[in-house]
Amino acid sequence: MTETDTNPIPGNAGGAFAAGPSTDLPVAPSLPAATGVGAVHLSVTDAGRALAYYREVVGLTPIEVDDGRIHLGSGARELVVLYPGAAGPVAQNHTGLYHLALLVPSRRELARVVARLGQIGIDQYPTDHVMTKSDYIWDPDGNGIEIYAESPEDGTFAFAAGTFAAYDNQGRMRSGRDPIDIPALMAELQPGDRLDQTLPAETKMGHVHLHIRDVDEAVSFYHGLVGFDVMGIGEAIGAAFVSAGGYHHHLGLNIWAGRGAPPAPPNTAGLRHFTIEVPTEDDLAQLVSRLRNAGVEVSETGEGLFAADPSANRFSLRVRTV
Repeated sequence: MTETDTNPIPGNAGGAFAAGPSTDLPVAPSLPAATGVGAVHLSVTDAGRALAYYREVVGLTPIEVDDGRIHLGSGARELVVLYPGAAGPVAQNHTGLYHLALLVPSRRELARVVARLGQIGIDQYPTDHVMTKSDYIWDPDGNGIEIYAESPEDGTFAFAAGTFAAYDNQGRMRSGRDPIDIPALMAELQPGDRLDQTLPAETKMGHVHLHIRDVDEAVSFYHGLVGFDVMGIGEAIGAAFVSAGGYHHHLGLNIWAGRGAPPAPPNTAGLRHFTIEVPTEDDLAQLVSRLRNAGVEVSETGEGLFAADPSANRFSLRVRTV
């Protein structure tokens, strides 16, 4: 079984999507090419269990604990912040996080992850998306996690007639969700590689994939207002992909939790907010002004600037520092 046996298309991929169908939606100025996504903040039920999972299974490094929050990352980069105390696990069939996606710098590092998870007996779903190689796991509360490496030399993705297609570097059609060739991946490991080593300092948040209530509405918001470029829209599969700077996608948007899905009930595990990072203070000011002028509430707290999309997925806005 692969991660995508229960989903219409693979969760995510790397490389470059073919452009999606044109729309008549309003279009904001494109975000700067250096825009990306940063730390993802999650509610979890049990502090000790969650910390152990993200440290020993995912491979993140604890940075600090403050006011009950657990900050984890790689190198100097904060990647995940946990908020213990949720009353229950992730609620199914609601908007929120589909998965966060940690990008490792090489297939060798992905091989280390897959081998470690196999060694400690964690359910995992290594999937060949052609232009990425990805592994999927879920934390004890049901928060989805992808760990992936780019492999654009192997092929690409495209959208045609509103559906998804993948092609290898010979131009042959592929499913884009085949199981990874594990022996070939394990051949990337070198003698002396430690499986218990934490994720390398170069690891970053590659993208975030969200459950939303309506694809057109989400694209209108993230493309037409926020300023991400549309990399692909698959009407037949109920998903869209948007990014800055030509990246395959910084955000995946899907209705796989149900068209019109409501926000998750209060005090359940799941997404608290994710982070959109822009290069400069001027870029941040322009984006905040554009949102406020469109009637989107942007609140300012001691922790930063916050807004929410039409599906009630909350995000923070900040200038990239790492």
